[in-house]
Amino acid sequence: MTTIADATVLVTVGVDTHADAHVAAVLDERGVLVGTRSFPSTRAGHGQLVIWAAGFGRPEAFGVEGTGAWGAGLARHLGALGYVVVEVDRPDRTDRYHRGKTDVFDAEAAARAVQSGRATTVPKARNGLVEAIRVLRVARGSAVGDRAGAINRLKSLVSTAPDDLRDRLRNLDNQTLVRICAGFRPCGVTDPLNATKHALRSLARRITQLTDEIDDLDAQLEPLVTAAAPPALLERVGVGIDVAGQLLVTAGDNPDRLHSPGAFAMLCGVAPIPVASGKTSTHRLNRGGDRAANAAIYRIALCRMRWDPDTQAYIAKKIAEGKTKRGAIRCLKHHISREIYKDLRPPTCHP
Repeated sequence: MTTIADATVLVTVGVDTHADAHVAAVLDERGVLVGTRSFPSTRAGHGQLVIWAAGFGRPEAFGVEGTGAWGAGLARHLGALGYVVVEVDRPDRTDRYHRGKTDVFDAEAAARAVQSGRATTVPKARNGLVEAIRVLRVARGSAVGDRAGAINRLKSLVSTAPDDLRDRLRNLDNQTLVRICAGFRPCGVTDPLNATKHALRSLARRITQLTDEIDDLDAQLEPLVTAAAPPALLERVGVGIDVAGQLLVTAGDNPDRLHSPGAFAMLCGVAPIPVASGKTSTHRLNRGGDRAANAAIYRIALCRMRWDPDTQAYIAKKIAEGKTKRGAIRCLKHHISREIYKDLRPPTCHP
């Protein structure tokens, strides 16, 4: 576009994001596709996209796919400029089946989802303390998973080790096993005994290194979570630094985007899903949402069921009403999510 656009004309922009390039599509107020173009997924490319879109009119909203992945940088750039950014899910599979799949089609579908009101989700801001917590938790989660895998392999090697070595190590706890294996001094690797000792030492030292890495990340995370979390959240039974960190990450740096307790429950995968047909009406397990947040709320529920008398009475009441123990726990998780929502939302943002 070489002409100056009329500022009174509103347009909607959809963006299909990728690692190296973003494809944008612009719809006018009548829903007519007026332009498509690809831009590099760099800071300069983001600026070019905005200037190009403004050439068709005043952008009313940007619908961006993958705001938590390839579109994170673009979403931050648009938010800093004051534009309305809407998170868009992948296009409907039925539509893809009939039309096919191209980046241009996906960008157009993103714009239409925003223009029709089907896409309304406000993406995470990713520009504050919670984003710092998230990236540190990514590193910590990787280290925890690697350590668990290394411990499993260490125990597997012990179970197949030569008899004398296996009898010496098989009944030790993890900490003692790692300490002893890390101190092995094998004489070469030409026989099974010394080769096994060498492998055990390698795994044990890796476990020790990963443990030190986890401890260092925990030391970095604790003051950040303490500063970012509302005091009421950390005071709740079952909520520690790790659980609070996950719940903060789920809510994001802009928890005001969570417009209701029901929306937060759905985000965490603890909202009951109705299943009704004819005279039958019940609810089933919610398998959607953020599964890490779901696991965090489940840990809170288990802790409360063990230590909190009020929770124990609540579970007993639900079972007396005819629910199974699993059903009672699902009710408890939904109740916990409503409490957490009140803690995470700033008081001035309550509807």
